[in-house]
Amino acid sequence: MPPNRPVPGSAAEWLRRARADLALAGVALPPDGMYEDLCFHAQQAAEKAIKAVYRHHGWAFRYTHDIKELLAGLRAHSMSVPDDVEEAATLTIYAHQVRYPGFEEPVTVQEHATALTLARRVVAWAAGLIDPAAPAEASG
Repeated sequence: MPPNRPVPGSAAEWLRRARADLALAGVALPPDGMYEDLCFHAQQAAEKAIKAVYRHHGWAFRYTHDIKELLAGLRAHSMSVPDDVEEAATLTIYAHQVRYPGFEEPVTVQEHATALTLARRVVAWAAGLIDPAAPAEASG
């Protein structure tokens, strides 16, 4: 979508979607499942949480899966982004490259754990900005 197209949904709705993806990213790997797919949900959780921050401030964003680009856009609005949130830019690879056969080595359990940790940080950070009075969620 072009950047000038109205973005549907409120910040709370985007954050709800981010939390839903985070929940999927954290499930136990089912039989015949692949960590690549769980990591995709971790990436989606971080992406949607960042987009929730944009919506909270009324800022437009380009429809992209590139977390680095989305974070740069926040900084362009003079928003300070913590270093541990900046690390989530590494999740972008899970949006496309590793989801298809033949592009990468299989994702390991440790890589999944790292992706999940990064996504949890981003979702918690966004939630704190959007609703600082809400109780903190476990970052497990």
